[in-house]
Amino acid sequence: MKTTTVRTYRSDERLVREEQLAWRIAEVAADPVRVDPVVAEMIGNRIIDNAAVAVASLRRRPVANARAQAGSHPFAPGAAVFGLSLTRRFSPEWTAWANGVAVRELDYHDTFLAAEYSHPGDNIPPLLAVGQHCRRDGAALVRGIAAAYEIQVDLARAICLHEHKIDHIAHLGPSAAAGIGALLGLDTGVIYQAINQSLHVTTTTRQSRKGDISSWKAYAPAFAGKMAVEAVDRAMRGEDSPSPIYEGEDGVIAWLLGGPQAAYQVALPAPGEAKRAILDTYTKEHSAEYQAQALIDLARRLGPSLGDLTQVTDIEITTSHHTHNVIGTGANDPQKLDPDASRETLDHSIMYIFAVALEDGGWHHERSYLPERARRPSTVALWHKIHTAEDTEWTHRYHASDPAEKAFGGRVTVTLADGSTVTDEIAVPDAHPLGARPFGREEYVAKFRTLAEGVVPSDEQDRFLDLAGRVSSLSVDEVADLSVALPDGTLDDAALAKGLF
Repeated sequence: MKTTTVRTYRSDERLVREEQLAWRIAEVAADPVRVDPVVAEMIGNRIIDNAAVAVASLRRRPVANARAQAGSHPFAPGAAVFGLSLTRRFSPEWTAWANGVAVRELDYHDTFLAAEYSHPGDNIPPLLAVGQHCRRDGAALVRGIAAAYEIQVDLARAICLHEHKIDHIAHLGPSAAAGIGALLGLDTGVIYQAINQSLHVTTTTRQSRKGDISSWKAYAPAFAGKMAVEAVDRAMRGEDSPSPIYEGEDGVIAWLLGGPQAAYQVALPAPGEAKRAILDTYTKEHSAEYQAQALIDLARRLGPSLGDLTQVTDIEITTSHHTHNVIGTGANDPQKLDPDASRETLDHSIMYIFAVALEDGGWHHERSYLPERARRPSTVALWHKIHTAEDTEWTHRYHASDPAEKAFGGRVTVTLADGSTVTDEIAVPDAHPLGARPFGREEYVAKFRTLAEGVVPSDEQDRFLDLAGRVSSLSVDEVADLSVALPDGTLDDAALAKGLF
C-alpha cells in the first residue's frame, strides 16, 4: 500500500492534480490489475447477499416508490430493476436508484467499520446498472466492484466523517464513481473528474440518521450511486469538476471535516497491487445496525439462562463509543425508547433490539419491527430497563487495526430482583469471519433462499443463483440478466401516490 498525506492547501499554493487524493483514487481505479479468485468469489457472494435483502423489501413503500420512479424512465439498452421483468429496461442512473433503495431498505447487507462506517455493498447497484446498460461482461463487472470496494474501505479506514456530522455516503460517491471507471476501463483523467463531482454532491449531514429517522436512510446510498452514474456520464463528455475537492482552501477537509490544519493519512494500493479490501468486509445475519449483530447473538445465548424476564431490574450494555453514542442511550434520542418510533429508528436502538432478542430468542427482519411488537407491554417494560455505557477498552478494540483484536460487541450485566447479576460478553457476531458460524457461499445462498421464499419462484431463484455463482465468467447477455424478476402482476404499484413523473 502507498500512503498519501491529505491536507488543505491555500489557493496560492496550487496543488497539482497528480498529487491530489482524487487523482490517486482514480489511478487505483484505472490500474488493470488482475482480480484474485478469492476476491471474485466474495464478489459473487455479495451480489447474492444484495439480491437477498432486495427481494425481501420489494413490497415496502420506499422501495415501491423508488421502483415507480425508475419505471418512468424506460431506456435502451438500459438496466434491469429488481422485481420487474427482464424484458423491461430503464436508464442506468434510475435503475441504480431503485435497486440501491431495495438493497438498503432493510439494513441487512454487508458492512465495514473503521474510522468511518460503511456498507460497501451499496456500490454494487450503480455498477451493475452501468454494466448492464453499457453491455459489459462479468470480468469487467468484477473488476469494477473490486475497485469500488477497495476505495470505500480505504477511505473508511483513514477519514472519519461522522465526528463532523457528515454522512458516510460521502465515501460512497467517490468509490462508486471509481468503480464505474474501472468497470468501463476509463482513463485516469476522466475518473478523476467523476470522483471530484461525486464527492462534491454527496457530502450530506448525518441528520438522516438522527432523531426521527426517515425512509431517506435507505435512499441516501442510492442517491450517492445515482450521482456517481451521472458524474461519470458528465466526465466522459469532457466536463470537469471542482478541484482540488478534498484539499482545496474551500474544500471538503477545510470546511466539512477536520479543518485547515487537519491532515489524513490515506493508504491505497500501489501500482500493480491487487485490490483485496472486500475480504475485510462482513455481512449481516440479522436485519439491524451492524453494532447490534453481536448483541443479538449474545441475547439469544443469554436469554434461556435468565428465565423469567419480569425479574430483570436493570441491564447495562458496556460497549464502544460508537455503539453507545449512535444506537445506545449516549445518543440522547428519546425516539430510541419510543414504542411508536419508525422502523428506521428502532433499527438504531440497541435497547429495543436487545429487549426483543431476549424475549424472542432471535431476530426477524419483519416481525421484530412490527408496530404491535414494539408496543407489547412486556417488551416496553424490559426495553426501558436497558442502558448503555462506553468502555475505553471496547472503543479501542472497535478501532483496532488487527482483525484478531477488532470487536463490535460488548459486555452485558443483567441485575435481577433478588440482587444477583448475570454477566456475559461477545466480541464479534456469529456470522463474522472470526465468529462462531462464519458466512461462506453456503450461508449466503441460504440467506437468499430464506428471504426469497414466498416471493421469488424457485426456478427464478435457481436461475439467478447460477449466474451470481459464476459472475467472473458471465457473458454480456448474462450480465444483462443478472437480476431477480417476479411474474408480471406480482408487484402492484398502481395504488402508490403519484409524483412528478
